[in-house]
Amino acid sequence: MTKPVILTGIRANEEPTIGNYLGAIAPLVQMQKLNAGDFQINMFVPDLHSFTTPVNHKTLYQNTLNNLKYFIASGLDINNPDTYIYRQSYISAHSELTWILDCFTYFGEMSRMTQFKEKSSEHCESVTVGLFNYPVLMAADILLYGAKYVPVGEDQFQHLEIARDIATRFNNKFGEIFVVPEATKTQTQFIQRDHGLRIRSLTDPTKKMSKSSDDKKSKILLIDNPDEAAKKIMSATTDSVGSVHFDWENQPGITSLLQILALLTGRKQHEVIQEWEGCTSYGEFKTAVADAVKNFLTDFQEKYNSISDEQLLAKLEQSERDLTPVANAMLLKAQQAVGLRPKRQTVSHIIHPAGGLNNSNSESNFSDGGISDDTSTTENLIMDTDNKPDAGDIMCETV
Repeated sequence: MTKPVILTGIRANEEPTIGNYLGAIAPLVQMQKLNAGDFQINMFVPDLHSFTTPVNHKTLYQNTLNNLKYFIASGLDINNPDTYIYRQSYISAHSELTWILDCFTYFGEMSRMTQFKEKSSEHCESVTVGLFNYPVLMAADILLYGAKYVPVGEDQFQHLEIARDIATRFNNKFGEIFVVPEATKTQTQFIQRDHGLRIRSLTDPTKKMSKSSDDKKSKILLIDNPDEAAKKIMSATTDSVGSVHFDWENQPGITSLLQILALLTGRKQHEVIQEWEGCTSYGEFKTAVADAVKNFLTDFQEKYNSISDEQLLAKLEQSERDLTPVANAMLLKAQQAVGLRPKRQTVSHIIHPAGGLNNSNSESNFSDGGISDDTSTTENLIMDTDNKPDAGDIMCETV
């Protein structure tokens, strides 16, 4: 891959909120449209991250597909040859690299992660090691593909910096193995914001709008009934200042609504602020925001409901076939650096773990040339006695 990589994803635990849309989905779609051909976009479902907090295991697989539909409904062109859509758990290098990175990450720096402190206090009876450790898995997600840009909300800035620290530490010890992602300031400038997006809870604007919150009135989901969503806006907690100002410190609720209004109507933030600055009617202001939310959800849900699972699966399986060799090549570099693999070993062929083999090729030569049935040479390491590698095996050559 020679093009800079943009990487993003949304967990499949819960339905995404309008905050997820504005903070991650919409910027990615916009970047694809504005930078067609200049970047590679890796859009994945981090389904392994789903286990860090309570999850409905019966619906997780379908939720994975549904989350991808949100991106397509938002305008992401999945037929773009520079766009890859994949599931984290279908590329095993994510998990393998995580363990290596774990051993170069310090307990002290992980214990300082603000989001862990917040989420562990919410689920104090079921805090897992996975919740504590998931920023390292996030680092593996980024470093496997050499991603330079990772559009994230402000709450993820700490985790992005940890990924940078881990990559830098590893490189300092073993050489230039990983691409270090850009710093958070550069990231936010790249996605055309001079600060992190801060869509706040509708009931407690000192906190972010969270899709995992048990308070249904605190969030607007992309699947919410448009009329009910409008009612949530009208009842949103604001302040006692008495007039509209863009002021995160004193009026976080009003300021968050100003951001929502600007982004959903496609207007510049400063234009919306100028229009409503000093308005003394919170009801009038909220009505404008509620109308924008209602109109957006009505249009969005119509597009979402028109997308079938079949449209997604073909793209998923192709992307996973394409990216598995890339991820395994980076994993091998890390394994060689730490002494787990000999320097002479190279990845020559990887078979898709989800069963990407073509039946017509399973008995003889594979069409992409990485494996041959020719057993006259010992240079190929064959993984089973029938010379037919299992799905997911890595074929290695001595060079």
